[in-house]
Amino acid sequence: MRLLISFAALFLSAILLQLSSGGVGPLDALSGIALNFSRQEIGLLGSAHFLGFFIGCWWAPRLMGTVGHSRAFAAFTAAGAIGLMSHMLVVDPLAWAVMRIASGMCVAGCYTVIEAWLQAKVTNETRGRTMAVYRVVDMTGSMAAQMIISVLAPASYVSYNLLAIVCCAALLPLTLTRVSQPETPASPRLRPGLAYQRSPLAAAGVLVAALSSASFRMVGPLYGTEVGLSTSQIAWFLAAFVLGGALAQYPVGWLADKYDRRTVLVWLSVAAIASSAITVFSAGLGTTGIMLTAGLFGLTTFPIYSVAAAHAHDFAADDERVELSAALMFWFALGAIAAPWTASLFIDRYGPQALFVMVAAGHVLLVLFGIARMRARPAPTERTGFSWTPRTSFTLGRLNLRSRAAGTADKPGDKTQN
Repeated sequence: MRLLISFAALFLSAILLQLSSGGVGPLDALSGIALNFSRQEIGLLGSAHFLGFFIGCWWAPRLMGTVGHSRAFAAFTAAGAIGLMSHMLVVDPLAWAVMRIASGMCVAGCYTVIEAWLQAKVTNETRGRTMAVYRVVDMTGSMAAQMIISVLAPASYVSYNLLAIVCCAALLPLTLTRVSQPETPASPRLRPGLAYQRSPLAAAGVLVAALSSASFRMVGPLYGTEVGLSTSQIAWFLAAFVLGGALAQYPVGWLADKYDRRTVLVWLSVAAIASSAITVFSAGLGTTGIMLTAGLFGLTTFPIYSVAAAHAHDFAADDERVELSAALMFWFALGAIAAPWTASLFIDRYGPQALFVMVAAGHVLLVLFGIARMRARPAPTERTGFSWTPRTSFTLGRLNLRSRAAGTADKPGDKTQN
């Protein structure tokens, strides 16, 4: 308990970061609508965020090695605050895209610092409790970030300034904590091919997970507006997606530990196809129907990344796990960069329901590829323990290292693709 209390400053900084960086995505979409940005321009903002996210994930470990944890955290927070405050100074979609790159760098860089700090302080005995609290913090902050847009006026200097203030406030808990700054960890090598080498299906799974979550969270407000939701209702719409994903974590984890993970992944995609179809056909059923389908969509798509990551780790040696986590994050970031802009393009051409048609098409391909991989080779006999995996930084593999390794005692050395 004393250790978790010592982490309170880190967790509070994480929540404040979620509120600011998580709130700017839907606020940008609603502001873009109010300012008559095109749908493609609104989608570009979401893609720019994940471009910044990728840059932040890659750069943060190196910056920590140069200036230390606290200064790196301050630098990334300053970049995020500058990006937020600049929005209403230059009202232009391309300029906003540059500002969103700064916001994406902020969230990825700051989470890298927080997770590296946690990793340096936890032990095998406290790792499980720390990750459990971190899971609650991440989900709580994510849901609150979606709800915050219900009280922020679109295209308002005050709204962006409030988010910038919250972003700056994230500096206070971490920089004022009395807990000593840890030694700088060695940054993992980024080997994107490692994910495909260990499991082509896992690499495909995280790409489709990015297609689902990035397009929904960044372009979802555009969809909600076009089907008649108000700003406050869009906040609930996005929160329902996150809540559905949170509720799915435990039962899906139990299934992924009990059955062949490829089977679980395939059936999750089948369920995602069904939920996408239900969402398309329920758009005219009123607000309640739209909210329920958003929760169902989160329930079926949110856990896919964690299942895919667990399957990839089944074929990895212990000394590869950090680099494998980074490789999986690379593929997720790659898909997330492309997804929002592509989704906005489909919405512009075919209407709001095209968002879910695009997602369903991605899951159809994942189902077919999953079946092909299941026929290629049998499931591994020794598997890692399932672990909830937030998409926050390349360094998260260190936090999950022992929990994954615990499920692979006497693991055979076969790393054959599966």
